Amino acid sequence: MTREEKAQIIDELSTKFADNAHFYITDASGFTVEQVNNFRRLCFKSGVEYRVYKNTLIQKALERQEGVDYSPLFATLKGFSGVIFSKEIGNTPAKVITEFRKKLEGKPVLKGASIESALFIGDENLKTLTELKSKNELIGEVISLLQSPAKNVVSALLSGKNTVAGLVKALEERGTK
Repeated sequence: MTREEKAQIIDELSTKFADNAHFYITDASGFTVEQVNNFRRLCFKSGVEYRVYKNTLIQKALERQEGVDYSPLFATLKGFSGVIFSKEIGNTPAKVITEFRKKLEGKPVLKGASIESALFIGDENLKTLTELKSKNELIGEVISLLQSPAKNVVSALLSGKNTVAGLVKALEERGTK
């Protein structure tokens, strides 16, 4: 690979890191070509992109990113590294990895991930990443939590008018007797 080709790949990779708020770096050592292709297909079906890059190219592209220090990920860049890019939902790649692992014992291994610039280093974080909620899911939960007390107040006021009216009527009847 010539310097020009490497520079072009680094530029392309830098753009992908900048354009995708979520990315995962995996170790797929021991994968056959067929297994890599199956994993790519599963990623594509799930709406994420998987590509294999040289570790030095990944590191140089990450070094170009402004505002975020990705240096903790550099130690994980050994062996056969693939990058999964996700624009929208941060936990989709983790779910894809987990699903693929059911077919293939323990592969691919998660080296690290960046979710909205928060770094997760190591395979032990995979379960945590699968349980992360998307921005839209969190907004929906907050809205439902905010609506719940308002609904309770409205229903209490609506049911309270009948209680107050009944109480006034009972007092009125007592007063007339």
